[in-house]
Amino acid sequence: MIIFLIAAFVFAALEALALQKNWFKLEVFAKPGVMIALFLWLWTSAGLGGALLWFGLGILLSLVGDVLLMISLDRLFLAGLASFLLAHIAYIIGFNTPLPGMNFFGIVFAVIIGLGGARIIRRILDRLPAAGQGRMRAPIIIYSFVISIMLLSAMIKLTDISWDAGAAALVSVGAFLFYISDIILAWNKFVAPIQHGRIYNIAAYHLGQIALISGVLVQFSA
Repeated sequence: MIIFLIAAFVFAALEALALQKNWFKLEVFAKPGVMIALFLWLWTSAGLGGALLWFGLGILLSLVGDVLLMISLDRLFLAGLASFLLAHIAYIIGFNTPLPGMNFFGIVFAVIIGLGGARIIRRILDRLPAAGQGRMRAPIIIYSFVISIMLLSAMIKLTDISWDAGAAALVSVGAFLFYISDIILAWNKFVAPIQHGRIYNIAAYHLGQIALISGVLVQFSA
């Protein structure tokens, strides 16, 4: 039902407004609303069978992570990170059901993502001791590896002939925006403050999730 997609965009806009105005009461309503609307859209449009079950689970785990980080970005950061880690694993399983073959372009994507991500993550890891967050080194390395695999799993769909071209483009853009949103969050928290960083982070995250689920529905509801 397209009404749930519209609702997701509305909630995303309200969340950005809530952050800009520092209206926590609106954020409590708007932030979870995005993922709830996306889950209902997925469920009512295509059901939760096969690979879609994993995408539905990924949405719900993202919702848990959203709520945890909304309650306390500092005190519950590790718990939120764990929730999103599981969400990425669910998306990885969804993208790889059934398991696709690796090809030349897949290897190229893997090298680009690996080299590009490693440079950024190294900068973040180098700043952890100064930020008093040395214990976060291992969790961030693990999370970075998993989200990179999620991004690669989405981008490989661009070369998968079993996927609709539009659907593959949507999930690739969505996964990339999700990836960028986490870089903004980590950079803003551990390296240096970014002006309006929280708004950029949440905007990229919500647009990424919307694009990703849109692509999944284009592929699986056809």
